[in-house]
Amino acid sequence: MALDLGPQPVPDAEAMHALGQHLARQVGAGDVVALVGDLGAGKTTLVRGLCTGLGIAPDDVSSPTFALCNVYDAGAFQVAHMDLYRLESPDDLQAAGLDEWLGAPDALCLIEWPEVARRALPTATIWLHLAVVHGGRTVVQNVT
Repeated sequence: MALDLGPQPVPDAEAMHALGQHLARQVGAGDVVALVGDLGAGKTTLVRGLCTGLGIAPDDVSSPTFALCNVYDAGAFQVAHMDLYRLESPDDLQAAGLDEWLGAPDALCLIEWPEVARRALPTATIWLHLAVVHGGRTVVQNVT
């Protein structure tokens, strides 16, 4: 599925949040979105905007770096927001019980630092690459 990512580059955190709200109208239950980007690229800001677009209070959304997964209620479905930075292998995903969220029909799965679990993710995973560029950030979808 190709997403409409709007104008690029994304100039600031407010615009990244707005892009997340825009993406909320394009994804839903059963989708897995992998967010690739260096520290500070805007992954959590994009997730916060996306969750806001789904009716979740922005203050309720935080990086799950230490918890590995935060779950938010979007009404019709749940949002599983994962941060896999601390995982060392795809097996760790299963050991932590996070694999149950992947492609679950009643959940939207948003994954920061997904590279370690690439082979465990569904083939229909939506890959978004965030990068810091002169003038802001870019968000590009890798369509395979």
